[in-house]
Amino acid sequence: VQLQAYGGGLVQAGGSLRLSCAASGRTLSMGWLRQAPGKEREFVAAISWSGGDTHCADSVKGRFTISRDNAKNTVYLQMNSLKPEDTAVYYCAKPKWQTALLVTTLRDFGSWGQGTQVTVSS
Repeated sequence: VQLQAYGGGLVQAGGSLRLSCAASGRTLSMGWLRQAPGKEREFVAAISWSGGDTHCADSVKGRFTISRDNAKNTVYLQMNSLKPEDTAVYYCAKPKWQTALLVTTLRDFGSWGQGTQVTVSS
């Protein structure tokens, strides 16, 4: 299954963006990761296959929301109250193994598609 993230762009601090991740086929548990310049990739958010379970990193909790539409094989990341420190390339990712359950650890994600750049200006 191929993953393609899109929807990034340039936004002012306090603004919002909605990222989408289109999958070429059915996916189970999914997540969003990000990598800022000069920094390691980090976990952002995850969602179970049903969408009933979600989890966000402390740094984005209360500002970001992950959701999905399984009929469209698409996962979303709604980002509100953006901060300059949210600037990064955002990737949607699949766990290393097939699971419908929530996966929230960075090392447990094994593949991701081409990312989308999010830049937040101050």
